[in-house]
Amino acid sequence: MTATLPRTGLQLRSTIKSGGELELTLVDEPVVAPGSDEVVIRVEATPINPSDQGLLFGAADLSSIHVGGTAARPVTTAKVPERSMRAMAGRMDQSMPVGNEGAGTVIAAGDSPEAQALMGQVVAVMGGSMYSQYRTVKAKQCLTLKPGTTAAEAASCFVNPLTALGMTETMRREGHTALVHTAAASNLGQMLNRICMKDGIQLVNIVRNAEQEKLLRGIGAKHVCNSSAATFSDDLTEALMATGATIAFDAIGGGKLASTILTCMEAALNKTAKEYSRYGTTIHKQVYIYGGLDIGPTEINRNVGMYWSVGGWLLTPFLQKIGTPAAVALRKRVADELKTTFASGYSKQISLAQVLQADAIGAFSKRATGTKYLINPSLV
Repeated sequence: MTATLPRTGLQLRSTIKSGGELELTLVDEPVVAPGSDEVVIRVEATPINPSDQGLLFGAADLSSIHVGGTAARPVTTAKVPERSMRAMAGRMDQSMPVGNEGAGTVIAAGDSPEAQALMGQVVAVMGGSMYSQYRTVKAKQCLTLKPGTTAAEAASCFVNPLTALGMTETMRREGHTALVHTAAASNLGQMLNRICMKDGIQLVNIVRNAEQEKLLRGIGAKHVCNSSAATFSDDLTEALMATGATIAFDAIGGGKLASTILTCMEAALNKTAKEYSRYGTTIHKQVYIYGGLDIGPTEINRNVGMYWSVGGWLLTPFLQKIGTPAAVALRKRVADELKTTFASGYSKQISLAQVLQADAIGAFSKRATGTKYLINPSLV
């Protein structure tokens, strides 16, 4: 170890109380000295991803937000509807640290060569508890970056880039040749477009309005379907015929969108079918739900033939499934193309204390295009 460490650092915690209340607070967390194969990172940038918001807010009703405490140490509360409390049973009355990923400077390192090699470097890490001023992690968890890379540029090295790469890799491994993506104007969606254009993959983008359609066409997307248009089903069917896409990744989850995608896939396949079958086409159609922008039930109409599936898709199980060498190769690609293919944009940078303010929560909790926030824990 080559630096004098602070005794404590701020960490954001989320608690669902058994009385039916969410409480968000900042606590003084001891800074743990690194072991032989560990490093201490001064966290300088960490994004607010949709997956982070699931842990941050739980099932709380955000219209009931109340902010107390002080400006430096706010205490933010919200009511959790009684009908949602059962789903929160696994985390009841536990003060839970938040933040999947982030980046910062290594300020202390253990005596192993692997740890010492990172001393003074800006690194990215997917280590959990990243809404903190300091994090002690294994050196092997850190992603080494090209010289000159800033923490802000590296903050989103894992969740969005590896999810987008995971989609194209899943497509290939399951024998599909093109794919569909919903909520396609998001940071992740724009990243997926850049990957597909670079790799020569046909991609059908589904967006919610004309502004998002314009945004994607502006970066070169060819197939963009607006779900609010009266011609959406016809437009989607035409795009599916043009691309041959038979796998979709859906960030919405609830409602009828997954069903519409399957229906249009079946319609597109039927237009080129050589003979009629009462069981539908024999090409498998797959929708993976990887997000929950709509937390209602997923509704499937049975006009999609018999060869189809709807399932869940998560990044961590996918990386475990493909094995360490393949996962390392994906991480290396992210590091190599961080400022191009995998660049992320943010609408605002805020402090840990500002995360707990009602106006900030009202903005980033919408999960709308152009409202992705970046936390800099070193800001006061």
